[in-house]
Amino acid sequence: MQKYIPIMSDNDSQSGDPGVAIADKVKLQKPPMYKVLMHNDDYTTMEFVIHVLMKFFNKTYDESHAIMLKVHHDGIGICGIFTHEVAESKSQKVNKYSRAKGHPLKSSIEPCD
Repeated sequence: MQKYIPIMSDNDSQSGDPGVAIADKVKLQKPPMYKVLMHNDDYTTMEFVIHVLMKFFNKTYDESHAIMLKVHHDGIGICGIFTHEVAESKSQKVNKYSRAKGHPLKSSIEPCD
């Protein structure tokens, strides 16, 4: 996808003279995306995992239940896909919240393929 942005010199904008606008081609790239992963442990309850998915990832009960079962059976599950900053923030919030509630639930991020 290409976007054209007109560029005017400082003199054109200050003097009121429209002058000649120069268009540069600017190629915009989509930001790299990251998966937020939830890891299984032997102590965190299934109900708490569902609660966390609903609270931090805005999942429905049924979506949360399916992800929780994936984590339980496979050891890891994808909670969502976000830009790096959002993924990192969500993962840190989940980890901090879980510790505050006495659960060792762990989440992490990794780049999407």
